[in-house]
Amino acid sequence: QLQLVESGGGLVHPGGSLRLSCVASGFTMAYRTIAWFRQAPGKGREGVLCIDGSGGTANYADSVKGRFTIYRLNTANAVYLQMSNLRPEDTAVYSCAVRHNVECHPSWDEYNYWGQGTQVTVSS
Repeated sequence: QLQLVESGGGLVHPGGSLRLSCVASGFTMAYRTIAWFRQAPGKGREGVLCIDGSGGTANYADSVKGRFTIYRLNTANAVYLQMSNLRPEDTAVYSCAVRHNVECHPSWDEYNYWGQGTQVTVSS
């Protein structure tokens, strides 16, 4: 059974850091296109970062440039979202998704499997 499970969310103060994990079961993450999305309360889902099958990355949210990084660890069958210098506006449910296509895409609908998400709250 194909499954994506996110973890690592929580409550953090502004300026703090978190690392989110997206672990796959039932398939290998290596050479897959994986993206992180987020949805803040009352807002639509937004693409954040994506890593494609060859290791290239795409950034879909200008506000996270220089603060968030996406990377893959094949030995853990996981993709991570390292978030630094967090801001209250980063508060959202963060979800990962995998796409059969080798290229990244900013739309949630273009992905084939999705996780349930993990809550990130940035507040003092």
